[in-house]
Formats: sequence, structure tokens, C-alpha cells
Amino acid sequence: MTGVVPQSSTTAAAQRRTVATLVLTQAVGAVGITIGIATASLLARDISGSEGQAGLAQTFQVLGAALASYVLARVMAVRGRRPGLTTGYLLGATGAVLAVVAGSIGSMLLLLVGAVLLGSTTAANNAARYAATDLAGPAQRGRALAVVVWATTIGAVAGPNLTGPAAALARWLGLPELTGPFALGSVGMLLAAAVVSTFLRPDPLLLAREVAGTAGQVPAGTSWSRVGAAVRERPVLLAAVVALAGAHAAMVAVMVMTPLHMEHGGAELRVIGVVISVHVLGMFAFAPLVGWLADTAGRPVTLGAGGVVLVVALVLSAAAPEGSSPQIFGGLFLLGLGWSFATVAASTLIADHAPLGARADVQGSADLVMNLVAAAGGGLAGVVVALAGYPALSLASVVLALAVLGAGVAAHRLTPVAGPGALPDLTE
Repeated sequence: MTGVVPQSSTTAAAQRRTVATLVLTQAVGAVGITIGIATASLLARDISGSEGQAGLAQTFQVLGAALASYVLARVMAVRGRRPGLTTGYLLGATGAVLAVVAGSIGSMLLLLVGAVLLGSTTAANNAARYAATDLAGPAQRGRALAVVVWATTIGAVAGPNLTGPAAALARWLGLPELTGPFALGSVGMLLAAAVVSTFLRPDPLLLAREVAGTAGQVPAGTSWSRVGAAVRERPVLLAAVVALAGAHAAMVAVMVMTPLHMEHGGAELRVIGVVISVHVLGMFAFAPLVGWLADTAGRPVTLGAGGVVLVVALVLSAAAPEGSSPQIFGGLFLLGLGWSFATVAASTLIADHAPLGARADVQGSADLVMNLVAAAGGGLAGVVVALAGYPALSLASVVLALAVLGAGVAAHRLTPVAGPGALPDLTE
């Protein structure tokens, strides 16, 4: 059983309030995540003096997101979504402040510590998409999840475009200009913490348990044993995790090295910020359409489509010369769009099939794996680019895109035809 929550006027009203709160939270919190994307690798390079270490800041942020995904899931499993999300945003704000200090004193170690804490904001934003499904009916889960993903567009697209003004602010304050985005980003994270702490009431996960009659019950076993039991009972969960990991790793590995690839060709910081904005637009802006597709055509077919789009994106990126080019704009946009297809579809599959008693455990573990694989990909990206170049990195990442496509095929075979998000039975 997946713990479907009966719909009533009470839960429907709570669901609307939950989604509205999460939309506002994502809008301001996403500024904190994305404003430093275009400058993180450049700041790491300047502090370390090595282009081979340029990807470490983003890699450690992804690693921090992996660790925080599990930690915040444990908080949410016991106390609900609100305390977990609030904790994530506050830790992220602390990390942003440490990044500013690291840039000011030239400490690579402090930058990496700050990056790990910054990952907590990413983990919180990821968990917010699941919170949108706690009270949603099966036929609306994809759209509920997707509208929260879409809300990230507001802050995420604005974030990279604030890179220039943030750098000017840093110069005015007497700080290195590459630390400005992190200083401004910390404000967005603090605002997100305030919004979710104040308005995410009632807590959607706790209310879902109350309506299902499981409030106050402590699930048997450890977190990992509950996750293992859920995966054994519903193997489609494993396919969803593979898709999440493959899509996120491909996206992170290529995206984190794009600023350097463009800078080598003489692209200005402003243009680099625009490319990252276009990429982020692809990640989030079309999420409602992707969610509608997941609810109508099915989660597996949407997942497979994501794999195809990622392959096209990576081939385009591999063909992009250094500097600014149509290929880099198109490749990065499609890289974000393919990520959106895969992430919305796979996350909805997890929301469909994770038992209510182990829901936070399964979701946190899925994001843990997703971010660990992406951290490995980001860490290797700098080495691959240093040895073989950006085109080689893009082509190597096609393997990850094919894994997403394969996961979509597996999900089609493993999802019961009558179940949520299943493809129509074309054999009838």
C-alpha cells in the first residue's frame, strides 16, 4: 500500500495552502541556490590557482546536498516537513556567508565547508517538491509536484542575472567581486526559511498521516530497512532512483564546467550568466507542462522523453566552440529541459509508490543517491576537461542520458497498468 490520503474539503484546502506556501518559498530560495552557479567555479579557481580544482566548489555543494537530503529526511520523518525545510534553508544561508569569508581571505578549505552547507538549501528545495504531493490525489500528483518545481523559475532565472549587480555590490563593500553573489544569495535563503516556518501550517506530511490514521505511529525498523523493504516490494522505485541520479549527474557535470569553457573563448561574465539563466529556464519554466504530461501520458513515457532530450542536449554541447555560441545556448537549454522531464517524472513515481510510513525515508534516500552520483560526476568533470576537453565531457555524459532512457523503459514494464502514472495498456 502506498498510503493514499483520502481527499476531503479539509485536505483540499490544506493542499492549496501548502502549494501556495511552497511556491513562494521556492521563488525566494532559488535565488540563493542559483546566484552563485555562474561564479562558484571561477571563485574556486581563483582561490586554488588551479583550473583542475575549479569544479570542486560545485561538487562539494552537490555532496552537501546529498548528505543534507538524508539528514533532513530524518527530521521530516519524525517532526514533519516544516522543521526539515526550515533547517535546510538556515544551514544554506550559513554556507553562503562562509563562502564570502573564504573569498575574502583566500581559503579553499573554508570555501568547501561553505559549499557543503550550501547544499542544504538544494536539499530543502528538492524536498519541497515532495511536500507538494503529500496531500495530492494520484491523478494530480505530477502537476502538484511540477508547479512547485516551476516556482523555482522566478528566483532561479533572476539569480544568475543578478551576478553583475552582486559583483558591483561586493566591490562597493570592498569584497572580491566573485563573493557578491553568495552574499546576496544568503538573503534569499533566510527569506525562504522565514516563509516556510511561518506559513507551512498545517504540516502536509503530518496531516497526511493523521488523515490516514497513522499519526503518532513509529514505523518498524531503521530508515534503511524501510527503504529496502519498499524497493523490494515496488522495484519501480529503483528505476526512478536510477533516472534521478543519471539526469542530475549529466546536468551537473556539464553545467559546472560550462562557465570555464565559455571564459576560455573570451565570453564576459554577463554572457555566462545569461547562458546559465537559459539553462535554468529549461530546468524549471516548463515543469507544469511536464507534470501534465506525467499525469496524462504517464510517468514512464515522460521519463523516456527526458532521456532523449538529454542525449540531444549533450551532443549539441559537445559541438559548442569555446566562448559564446548558438550551440552552447541550445545545449544548455535542452540540458535543463531534459533534466526537468526526468526529475518530475521520476519524483512523481516515487511519490506514487513509496509507502506513507516510509515516504520521507524513501524520498530522502533517493535524493541522497541522486546527489552522490552527481557529486562524483561534478568531481570528475574538471579532470576530464583538463585532460580531454569540454566536448569529451559532454559526449561521455551521454551514457548517463541513456541510463535515464533505460529507466523509463524499465518503469513502463514495472508499473502496474492500473496504477498511478501507468501507461495505457496498448495491447487491449
